[in-house]
Amino acid sequence: LTGAAKLVVVIAIFLLTFYVISQVFEIKMDANLGHIFARSALDAAARSTKPPRYKCGISKACPEKHFAFKMSSGAANVVGPKICVEDNVLMSGVKNNVGRGINVALVNGKTGEPLDTKFFDMWGGDVAPFIEFLKSFQDGTIVLMATYDDGATKLNEEARKLIAELGSTSITNLGFRDNWVFCGGKGIKTKSPFEQHIKNNKDTNKYEGWPEVVEMEGCIPQKQD
Repeated sequence: LTGAAKLVVVIAIFLLTFYVISQVFEIKMDANLGHIFARSALDAAARSTKPPRYKCGISKACPEKHFAFKMSSGAANVVGPKICVEDNVLMSGVKNNVGRGINVALVNGKTGEPLDTKFFDMWGGDVAPFIEFLKSFQDGTIVLMATYDDGATKLNEEARKLIAELGSTSITNLGFRDNWVFCGGKGIKTKSPFEQHIKNNKDTNKYEGWPEVVEMEGCIPQKQD
């Protein structure tokens, strides 16, 4: 009887211990599962409220058969301009391919593929190479231009006329240290809607001797045959 009683006590203790452990384990499992589900819900909510990102960081998506672009002029003579097309940064200070004067990026109007990037010093340089470059564009080429430091001093009437033929309306008034960004095209039939120009004015300049940076974004229609 004594042995049987001991066995009953041992079994009872074992069952009680097992019960307590199982209860504690279930409580921990419930807490962990609750934490996991709560975290998943928060992550899902964060994803749903996070604004979508569009190409080049523009504010809205472009329609079909359009190329997204965003660009900015230089900041005084310190920070260079930036030109981005279809999420591809074509020119920037980080890429180390910008310079004083007028910075130019060329893009295929049918495919959106980059063709060339160059900058021309319009303060201490020669306008002749810039004119030859402007004359070399093929019909259907998208042309993006941005000033840095000074983009006007060496511009002559021939260079301004060639840029006006790309769709610019502000190029005739571009002056010393003005900030200017422009997107046009070779063979364009109308004036381009993509152009921003801020005059150098000592009374309104943001920087000493230079106006504020100009930025522009938009959707360029794909060239159709």
